[in-house]
Amino acid sequence: MAAEDPIPRTVEWRDGAVRLIDQRELPGRLQFLDCRTVDGLCEAISSLAVRGAPALGAAGAYGVALACRLDADAAGDGGRAASAATVARAAAEAADRLIATRPTAVNLAWGARRVLVAAEAAAAGAAAGAAGGGGAEAVARAALEEAERLAEQDVADNRALGRHGAALVPDGAQVLTHCNAGALATAGFGTALAVVRAAIDAGKRIQVIACETRPFLQGARLTAWELKKDRIPVTLITDNMAGHLMQRERVSCVIVGTDRTAANGDVANKIGTYPLAVLAHRHAIPFYVAAPLSSIDFACPNGDKIPIEERPVREVTHVLGRQIAPSGIRVLNPAFDVTPNELVTAIVTERGIARQPLGRTLRRLVEGAPAKPERKAEARRMRARRR
Repeated sequence: MAAEDPIPRTVEWRDGAVRLIDQRELPGRLQFLDCRTVDGLCEAISSLAVRGAPALGAAGAYGVALACRLDADAAGDGGRAASAATVARAAAEAADRLIATRPTAVNLAWGARRVLVAAEAAAAGAAAGAAGGGGAEAVARAALEEAERLAEQDVADNRALGRHGAALVPDGAQVLTHCNAGALATAGFGTALAVVRAAIDAGKRIQVIACETRPFLQGARLTAWELKKDRIPVTLITDNMAGHLMQRERVSCVIVGTDRTAANGDVANKIGTYPLAVLAHRHAIPFYVAAPLSSIDFACPNGDKIPIEERPVREVTHVLGRQIAPSGIRVLNPAFDVTPNELVTAIVTERGIARQPLGRTLRRLVEGAPAKPERKAEARRMRARRR
């Protein structure tokens, strides 16, 4: 793999706009989308032009910075002068709108709120006599600087996560993954695919099995595209082939990302992840989750409390614009499912690996203490699965 990532930044600030790779166009063409309004960015998020929890965190962060920039540059209705306070209010309004677009992905709210805090702190710090254009500019500048820091930190965290996870993947492994948890799902480098990339950088021979991931085909369209760009061997399968491959011992481990992980280690990820965890458990195959700490919601006690987004039914009844189901039928389209923590072998973060019991070891990682893997208990669980 080339030292420099061949995939451009998924989300970045460019010439006063939030520039995205328009993932709706892949794999047919690599096209960029410049969002110059908060409305435009909200639409891009809702329509999955940008998706993936860490990428949404960066998009939310840049979206709040965009709102600040727009309010500072264009004074608003009636030709009023922008002030630090009005820019901070614009930031708060934008954060609320952005967060509402995708309720399951905790990173979106995390990124938007982090920049909002920076904007409000800059507004509060503006001297009373500096209210006006100078104060407004300071708030806009602080918001953008915080968004840039968040995006850069995401890439660094993903690389660290990958290095930790690489130790879990044996040489010659066949890694099965679901949806897209690569560079396209982050500000750069990926989460689940970061583990694969880091293992290959360490000299291991790794092949990836990518589930197509109905209904939006992120595995077929995005993961396969990424891996081909990186020259990493990939085999595409339909979602219902995974059990057969596990039964035939053609899967070494499963590595997926997460849109929100609860405090107890329950994992919300793209719909279809839970059945893979059940199958992996049945066949004694390790099931790993790559989760930046920004994706772990310690305010959410368990998976039952994670809101599950319901997507438009057209995503199920149509494929690439062509109708494949009869009109007038009932359709369900939950975007995510929740994998219970007992089916998760380990959660890989930028600070290390959390093993069972996940609720305890995840908390240790956040607090800065090394997670103490209970390897004997884990070995007993793996032996029990084989019986």
